[in-house]
Amino acid sequence: MRPALERRLLQLAIAAAGLVPVSAGVWGGLGGMHTVGVTADSHARYLSGLLLAIGLIFWWAIPTIERRGAVVRTLTVVVLVGGLARLAGLVHSGAAPAAILPLVMELGVTPLLALWRERVARRIGIGPAS
Repeated sequence: MRPALERRLLQLAIAAAGLVPVSAGVWGGLGGMHTVGVTADSHARYLSGLLLAIGLIFWWAIPTIERRGAVVRTLTVVVLVGGLARLAGLVHSGAAPAAILPLVMELGVTPLLALWRERVARRIGIGPAS
């Protein structure tokens, strides 16, 4: 198989596979997750695993943080999208006091840390492609 064809097939496969998490994310963000037979416990454990991975990857970036721009920016977008979904839920269902601290982390602290990382990289002389 030619490399260009294999690349295209991989792109199509990832696009098709991506329909599952994107659809589930949109559906769950709109409050419909309970209608697809996913138990709350199963979903909470899966999301906890994602949070664990996000935190571990952030920690992995620490030793060379000035060179991990793409990683930090990507994780920050993931955290922001999750925070926006949480915010939508709070607007829809009402404020839950226990959700305020995570919301502050997702929409405030994480983006501020990412911006700080960008500043540090610029000051050190690391380009934007890092």
